[in-house]
Amino acid sequence: MKETQKSRPPRLIVSGGGTGGHIFPAIAIADAFKRRHPDAEILFVGAKGKMEMDRVPKAGYPIEGLWISGFKRELSLDNLSFPLKLISSLCKAGRILKRFKPDVVVGVGGFASGPTMRKATSQGIPVVIQEQNSFPGVTNKIVAPKAARICVAYDNMDKWFPKDKIVMTGNPLRNNVVSTEGKRDEGASFFGLNPEKPIILLVGGSQGALGINKGVSAQLAMFKDVDYQMIWQTGKHYLEQAHNEIQALGLEEKVKPTVFIDRMDLAYACADVVISRAGAMSISELSIVKKAVVFVPLPTAAEDHQTKNAQSLVDKNAAIIVKNDETPEKLLPTVFNLLQNDEKICQMQENIANFARPNAAEDIVDEIDKVCCIS
Repeated sequence: MKETQKSRPPRLIVSGGGTGGHIFPAIAIADAFKRRHPDAEILFVGAKGKMEMDRVPKAGYPIEGLWISGFKRELSLDNLSFPLKLISSLCKAGRILKRFKPDVVVGVGGFASGPTMRKATSQGIPVVIQEQNSFPGVTNKIVAPKAARICVAYDNMDKWFPKDKIVMTGNPLRNNVVSTEGKRDEGASFFGLNPEKPIILLVGGSQGALGINKGVSAQLAMFKDVDYQMIWQTGKHYLEQAHNEIQALGLEEKVKPTVFIDRMDLAYACADVVISRAGAMSISELSIVKKAVVFVPLPTAAEDHQTKNAQSLVDKNAAIIVKNDETPEKLLPTVFNLLQNDEKICQMQENIANFARPNAAEDIVDEIDKVCCIS
């Protein structure tokens, strides 16, 4: 044990963010670390103007922001300021590290994690990377050779990371989201649906998913001829259009549009089939709650990593993929055909459960403790 750890509580910096897919696992890791080490001091480092600057304080943790953003691959005036932002963020990250003196830095991906992890390694502070996806981000690939541990959620990650540093942990999840046992009736009631009839859950992320929304709109009239129901998370920009289309077809009792779903536990609990993007955290949640799912990967995701995420499940007969540009013709017919095949649904539920890692947060804390020799 380090001499400093004998005289003070353990100190942890968690860096990254930008999207819920980075922020929620970061908070889950911090929560698990705090449960194990109640006296621990935890600081987040995020990117100014990004959602972590709001979400992290609401979760009860302090956060400092770096002036950093991504480098756009297309020609953009924003790229002109990138070198200045990077230098500024490296300097500030260095000052934060020297002042806070963490025992370890955990990088979860996102703009702020790069400068923080790079300065940590240069100061001799151990770094633990938590990589959510089957295809890692550029920053994590760069930092990996100097990291102490790399916690992953998919097999075959030694294609990008040093094999001796990889630990399979899965992605840490929020307990309140995946606690679905015995909640089907409550969930159906919450969304104004009939628990005796099949329910489809469509989730496209906190902002909705335009490609999926358009695909549903194109064949929404199919609901007139079936007893199926749907919870439709539209995002704020598509809600009015969805409402108008539903009313025009007289489907108010069958299709329930909403901007955002606060009670994901109830949505998962009552869903028979889920339509979803293929972000790593969505896959982790769906594996825990054991849902049959039709993935529509986001085609603009970096390195097409959502397709790679989803394909790893399709290869094990644990999911179905519909391409984004095929949603107007194939999405609802694929989902409706699946709902007619109970055997297929049960098989998919069993197979996706094999991807579940319910103790991921605790397993990651195990690795943090090993790196820092914290008992």
